[in-house]
Amino acid sequence: MSAEAIRVGLTDDQPLFRAGIAMVVGSQPDLTVAWEASDGLEAVELTAREPVDVVLMDLEMPRLGGIDAIRQIVQRGGATTRFLVLTTFDLDDKTFQAIEAGASGFLLKSAEPEFLLAAIRTVHSGSAVIAPRATAGLVRRFAEPRERTAGEGDDPLEPLTPRERDLFALLAQGLSNAEIAGRLVVSEATVKTHVSRILGKLELRDRVQLVIFAYQNRLVS
Repeated sequence: MSAEAIRVGLTDDQPLFRAGIAMVVGSQPDLTVAWEASDGLEAVELTAREPVDVVLMDLEMPRLGGIDAIRQIVQRGGATTRFLVLTTFDLDDKTFQAIEAGASGFLLKSAEPEFLLAAIRTVHSGSAVIAPRATAGLVRRFAEPRERTAGEGDDPLEPLTPRERDLFALLAQGLSNAEIAGRLVVSEATVKTHVSRILGKLELRDRVQLVIFAYQNRLVS
């Protein structure tokens, strides 16, 4: 196992499914399963004791479901933890609720092992994992313009510099770091730095929330 291995927490109430996922993840030199939880409550407790980089989270579990577990982990300070939802259906209301709670995407339980491994690495890098055919539904679900509170500025991107605004527009279109670096003629490392600053200034967790923010504020069409 690499010293820089991505630490994964696995949460599902089916022991055989957990065992299979753990075997797949543990076979990779850059990934390691730090712990396994049989429900959301156990995942909350384990994350507090042993923080991980990515949590694979089932939604339907006894005692505490995945959506509430994600919310609790985020509220308790798990801001750097990424969540990848495990689901039987590729798009339903609970999937949307999980994304609202802080998930960086979702993964079908029937997905191929190679896709699971790629999804973990993608989410850990700060990007999202959402099935292409679900993107339109996701946009429709979150595209309702939000109501502004009293005293709130008219410009939702006010905290950003002109350069950060340019980069925000490319992020909202779904471009990768490499594609953005090519457009702006900068290094990928520079793009990553800008992305972190943009997310911090706008108080967003990841790119999924950034895209939602953009649609809610009518910054993209």
